[in-house]
Amino acid sequence: MDMKAFYSLSCGLYLVGAAHEGRDYGCVVNTVTQVTAEPAKLMVAINKENATTAAVLASGRFEAAVLCETAPMELIGTFGFKTSREVDKFAPFQTARDAHGVPYVTQDVAARFGCKVVDTLDAGTHMLIIGLVEEAEVLNTAAPMTYAYYHRVKNGLTPPKASSYQAQQEKKPGGWRCKVCGYIYEGETLPADYKCPICGQPASVFEKL
Repeated sequence: MDMKAFYSLSCGLYLVGAAHEGRDYGCVVNTVTQVTAEPAKLMVAINKENATTAAVLASGRFEAAVLCETAPMELIGTFGFKTSREVDKFAPFQTARDAHGVPYVTQDVAARFGCKVVDTLDAGTHMLIIGLVEEAEVLNTAAPMTYAYYHRVKNGLTPPKASSYQAQQEKKPGGWRCKVCGYIYEGETLPADYKCPICGQPASVFEKL
């Protein structure tokens, strides 16, 4: 089977937010799809191991935000390569809450959707969560970020928990690359005490390009 065939499928970059028992949760996903119009429903594919998944299922609600091409790697790195079990991912960024108290990021976000969970499907490594859209808002007119743009322009990698993750990914020439988040350090020599500015990993996880 040619795994490269999956690169032809269109994906985006989205932030899923949830709140449960006084704590906020959030993560990056690449699969948010409208499945019906009347009533409006969205489907989110999210890894079972994510703390955000448990929060969504327990609370019965989530926010799905569409990232713009202007979104910095710091934002993507925080939500994509850190865990809500250990850090408050929303704290460094501009945020708001929907009518049910679910958090969402407002900066570099094209649109956001407040949803009530109405159905789920166990898809193995991921849960497919169907949400009834109760709130929808356009926040920015900048172009939504596609996964192709994220890889080509942002030089980002696919997180291991993403539904589109493939173990072997192409290397880009020049410098050093973080094997966790894909951040590129430009330079022939990587300092021994260097830490990735996106995901905080040490120099030992960088590979020479």
